Amino acid sequence: MARESTFTNMVVTLFAVCLVAAAVLGGLYALTKEPIEAAQTAKINAAIGGVVPEFDNAPSAEKFTVEANGKQATVYPAKKGGEVVGYAIEASSSAGFGGNITLMVGFKPDGTIVNTSVISHAETPGLGAKISESESHFVTQFQGANPADPSFKFAVKKDGGSFDAITASTITSRAYIDVLNNAYNAFLNINKSGEAQQN
Repeated sequence: MARESTFTNMVVTLFAVCLVAAAVLGGLYALTKEPIEAAQTAKINAAIGGVVPEFDNAPSAEKFTVEANGKQATVYPAKKGGEVVGYAIEASSSAGFGGNITLMVGFKPDGTIVNTSVISHAETPGLGAKISESESHFVTQFQGANPADPSFKFAVKKDGGSFDAITASTITSRAYIDVLNNAYNAFLNINKSGEAQQN
């Protein structure tokens, strides 16, 4: 004989279903947490290696944070023989066409930009997503630039700045340059705190 459906029975059943679902989700999270963190660490380490001069330390083990335009930026010091040869700075901007853009920006101790690498973005494929193309003119034009140069302006040429924008992706280009600006301000804050070593 079927049991009569009551409010109490429905609440107990719903609670049991939710409890089982939560246990399954918790188990999946525990199983995937370490592999996801390991993959993210590997991505960060690859980005560090691509944006600073050759180093022999473990920058991710020596990371620290500094303030950059009201936001926190993560700094990975690259050293060789105990001397700082560069800084990989992870910074971001929420001004992208698709939202947040996070970059790893490499600086020499004098502030010269070595290279950049995209950590994450949600820009339009075929347009703004070109920021991920490491050999594109848009990306390579920043290499060797030093923001301390009086002629340097953190803006696209359309806005009176120093850099070409990606065709049909001015918003993305502006956001990318905004990230560079945030990273450079983080670099300046390292210098102010006396942690940067000049070569």
